[in-house]
Amino acid sequence: MSDDTVDEDAPIFAIQVAAELSGMHAQTLRQYDRLGLVVPARTKGGSRRYSVHDIAQLREVSRLSADGMSLPAIARIIELENRVRELHGRVQDLEARMREELDRRPGARVFAAGATGAVVTLRSGTRVRRATDVVVWRPRREIPPAE
Repeated sequence: MSDDTVDEDAPIFAIQVAAELSGMHAQTLRQYDRLGLVVPARTKGGSRRYSVHDIAQLREVSRLSADGMSLPAIARIIELENRVRELHGRVQDLEARMREELDRRPGARVFAAGATGAVVTLRSGTRVRRATDVVVWRPRREIPPAE
């Protein structure tokens, strides 16, 4: 991470600052925390600390609420968005690990399903032995970055 990149998950804002940045009252933020809508990090003393991501979520809750959406529906949307964000991070991690693995191995491997259903590993350039074997996955040398 470069020096001018902001960690969106760093808990840095006290509740009053977060309330001002989100355009809400601090009591509303406490209520959203109790309901599990936007749950900030806590200091050792128990004070709430909001991240840039939390502020964006608070603004989204405010917008959806103003559009007439119920709080349980908003909670579900936020839950799903958080899950997508988590899975996106896992995909990026797996892609990085795959790139490292491909760089570490000199020859690409091909995986095939044998007649019995067993997975068969073939070296690049090796032909499948039987006509019943089916190639099910072939790694690409270069994995495009996730969007």
